[in-house]
Formats: sequence, structure tokens, C-alpha cells
Amino acid sequence: MIARRNPAPLQGFPPIADRHATLLILGSMPGAASLAANRYYAHPRNAFWPMLEAVWGIAATLDYQARSRAVRAAGIAIWDVLSSCRRSSSLDADIEHGTIVVNDFARFFRRHPHIRLIAFNGATAQTLYRRHVLPTLPEALQHIPALRMPSTSPAHAALSRQRKVQCWRTLRRATK
Repeated sequence: MIARRNPAPLQGFPPIADRHATLLILGSMPGAASLAANRYYAHPRNAFWPMLEAVWGIAATLDYQARSRAVRAAGIAIWDVLSSCRRSSSLDADIEHGTIVVNDFARFFRRHPHIRLIAFNGATAQTLYRRHVLPTLPEALQHIPALRMPSTSPAHAALSRQRKVQCWRTLRRATK
């Protein structure tokens, strides 16, 4: 019998963020399509970019660099809770919990002092943040308001895209 070797940990991306961002949208960890393309939410069936188009008017058809500039100009930051982990597929359920390394949020918040709302793109991002990040933050940073949004992943089909857009629009109203 041949022993299976553990694959190298997956490495996430730096944030898309301007110093003056007021909203931080957090995913858990980029999926295989995103890692291969070296860009956030690259899976063609992920509704993230169409969601930003519906809510903020950032055209999903723009090239990635133009979308990233538009996100920054809108005061939005995009990042993931995890810096690295191992998992056997793109599903959050397959994250090997003993391999989790979280991003440096204390440093992020020092560099982005205007963040006044955190939005989780799905339940896993929220759970990981609460479990692994919140306890490490200074008291003042533990009280940034946070909302869990319906996941834009194609694996989350419990809500229609129209219902997801309605939910995500609450972010736009909350950051005006």
C-alpha cells in the first residue's frame, strides 16, 4: 500500500482594499478555479461579481483589474478569513481544520481604519472569523458590526439569485 502524501497547503490572496474602505467582504478561502486564475471569485457560476453589479453597479463584464479598481473606489474591501489551509475540494466542508491559518486581521484593521461593517459571504466565513479571529483581536476591533450574507457559491442554491440580491442590498444601505 502506498502512503498518500499530504498536499501542500493552499495559499490565499492579499486583500483588494483601499485605505479608505468602509465595508469588508470576507469569504473563507479561494476555491480551485480562483486559485488557478489567481483572482477572487473566478468560478464562472459563482454569483459574487454579478451580485456586486446588481448592488453597486460594478459591471461583472469588466476585466478583473478594472473590477478591482471599481471595488476599491466604491469603498469595498474583499478578503478571506483564511490565509492558508488544506482541503480536498473547493467545498468549505472539506477544509481540514487542523491546517487552518488565519489572515492577520489586527494588521489589516490598522491599515484600513475606516472599516465599519464586515459582511461574510456565507456561514463558513462567519464561523471561521468568530472562532479563529475575534478572540485574537483587541477589544475595540471585536465590536465592528458584522452581517452574514447568503453565499454566492454555486454550491449554495437554497435561495434564488433574486433573493440573494435583496439580501446583499442591505449592505449598500448599511454603508451609505
